Amino acid sequence: MCTETATRNYSAVSSSRRKSRKAHFTAPSSRRRKIMSATLSDELRKKFNVRSMPIRKDDEVQVFRGNHNNRDGKVLQVYRKKYVIHIDHVNREKNNGASVMLGIAPSNVIITKLHLDPDRKRLLGRKNRAAMTKGEKLSSKDVQDAAGIELD
Repeated sequence: MCTETATRNYSAVSSSRRKSRKAHFTAPSSRRRKIMSATLSDELRKKFNVRSMPIRKDDEVQVFRGNHNNRDGKVLQVYRKKYVIHIDHVNREKNNGASVMLGIAPSNVIITKLHLDPDRKRLLGRKNRAAMTKGEKLSSKDVQDAAGIELD
């Protein structure tokens, strides 16, 4: 018996830089959705007991890193192919006068207002950390009460 194999870590995920980069840049759209998550604001974090959510069109965000920090706006497009989001009022003018939207990485924004649809409410119920510690799940009624809106 070889001692080297006895101490080897048998993980399903490689720690190789090359393999990690290949997995990241060739990831399918479903996996890119999860990678493109953003942290929630402090009020939303307290309300839903959730730290971060995959970003979605019509969420309202605030940029807090980079040249455009402290800019608020609505997410107009989630560009999964380029791993960026396009935000309302975050654009620049080209030399010919045309306005072009700038891509912002989702890790550089904070979600200030969630666009809640039925699927998102179920996701919040599953991700609720307070309920997880007790071993119970948040019902859709609890999420509606926390959000302050009614679902059909």
